[in-house]
Amino acid sequence: MTNNDVLRRIRYTFDYSDPKMVEIFALADHVVTREQLSGWLKKEDDPAFQPCSDTDLASFLNGLINERRGKKEGAQPEPERRLTNNIIFRKLKIALDLQAEDVVEILALADVEISKHELSAFFRKPGHKNYRGCQDQILRNFLKGIQLMYRDSGG
Repeated sequence: MTNNDVLRRIRYTFDYSDPKMVEIFALADHVVTREQLSGWLKKEDDPAFQPCSDTDLASFLNGLINERRGKKEGAQPEPERRLTNNIIFRKLKIALDLQAEDVVEILALADVEISKHELSAFFRKPGHKNYRGCQDQILRNFLKGIQLMYRDSGG
């Protein structure tokens, strides 16, 4: 999945306006213009399309955590320079204040059966013997499940 696709799906799921998206970036102390945002939200075949960098998406996800969970005192965490699906998955889990059971339920909405044990492997540190890389399909289905839970059901 591209960073742009993740950004578009989150925007759609929570029905965020352009000003709201810019505000979420600002919550992570990251300034973006409406023009930058517009380029990131375009489809890849649009001439005005601009790729969203890992740092930009990480800043947005940090802002989303601050928006939904409250901003912590002091310095904000530095956005990652290199994002993986595992990091994106973890940040969304934190932002939405989800427990393992919630994530299993959300994935089930997208017709994905996964055990809590399998799920925990995605949230381990790379290098841990039980760490498992999160494939695009899992992240895509998680985002689809979030959409079904938060947008399509009005939850």
